Amino acid sequence: MSVWDSIVGQNRVVEQLRAIADGDPKAIAQSWLICGPPGSGRSNVARAFAAALESPDHGADDEPTKVTQQVLAGTHPDVTVLSTNKVTIGIDEVRDIIATSEQMPSTAPWRIIIIEDVDRMLERTTNVLLKEIEEPSAHTIWLLCAPSAQDVLPTIRSRTRIVNLAVPSNRAVARFLEGEGFDTNIAARAARLSEGHIGIARLYAGTERVMTDRDELIVGVLGLRRASNAVLLAGNLIDNAKGQAEEEVRKRATKAEADFRRINGLGPKDRIPPKLRGAYNAIAKKDELKRQTTRLTRDVLDRALNSIASIYRDVAVLQNNAEDSVGLINLENRSAITELSVKLDRTAAVRRLESIATARRRLNGNGAPALVFEALFCSLIP
Repeated sequence: MSVWDSIVGQNRVVEQLRAIADGDPKAIAQSWLICGPPGSGRSNVARAFAAALESPDHGADDEPTKVTQQVLAGTHPDVTVLSTNKVTIGIDEVRDIIATSEQMPSTAPWRIIIIEDVDRMLERTTNVLLKEIEEPSAHTIWLLCAPSAQDVLPTIRSRTRIVNLAVPSNRAVARFLEGEGFDTNIAARAARLSEGHIGIARLYAGTERVMTDRDELIVGVLGLRRASNAVLLAGNLIDNAKGQAEEEVRKRATKAEADFRRINGLGPKDRIPPKLRGAYNAIAKKDELKRQTTRLTRDVLDRALNSIASIYRDVAVLQNNAEDSVGLINLENRSAITELSVKLDRTAAVRRLESIATARRRLNGNGAPALVFEALFCSLIP
């Protein structure tokens, strides 16, 4: 399987980047901006491109080389990835990675720097990066990732080669999930509900709780009749989001601890040597776990807003007799959505989508989740 086979629904981009990786190294642009909506796989495309540039086989062989395996695993010494689960990427992090970019590659043709979510940089942080993007070291390639070119400063846009990713089709996402061993029906449903988001599709297919929570949310929104329903539904949603986040944080901490032991040659039950104890204990530090849980809870709530919006998208589809063209997302709830499409006129449906957008802005502005969703659900009562 070549390095490109794991890229879902991006055939045009894959052919473009494959040709560049196989071509003359002197003709390769050194600053790239890979753009695509959440879940389109922009970080995976960046890693695949990096592997193709660094590996002697350009990532084309069915049997991946050691270089390809290292790049994809994040362990190659000449490929550095800057990612964050914070709201913004800090200026010190960018200064550190600029220092790294100026080092000669140790084993590969290029030193490659991948920055995920470059749109999370504040303007002054981006200005620190600008000079390196404008005049990169002769041996360095920058791969920046963002939802769209408009999400980064014009000065960055004008100095990079832009690659735009498409939203993967439901069929492409379903095939990807089937390739990972999921049942055909589960893969098809997860792909449809994810609306082209590969990571969420995998989450729906592999985690029953997440799929069940979504089903309950859709039924709850369609069943809204009075303010008391709205308050209860908001409370349930926030409890479920926190539960999902805590479970995910525990999984990540357990994996990080296992990886720490493996890297340091320790068995599952071996005592941690005193000199490593501080680093080991920091993995499951209470404050850090709490911060991660808060961040992930926000992510789950943001995903919930997408699910709620899908109801009114389906309403609009039925109101405009467009089901044969674009299909419904919430097929399992077709009957209730049909009833809602009769109760609401087109203006009311659009107004509810605007209410969802308002809730998202309030949530991103650190509004209290309970108040945000109580207000939203009250506004959705037919």
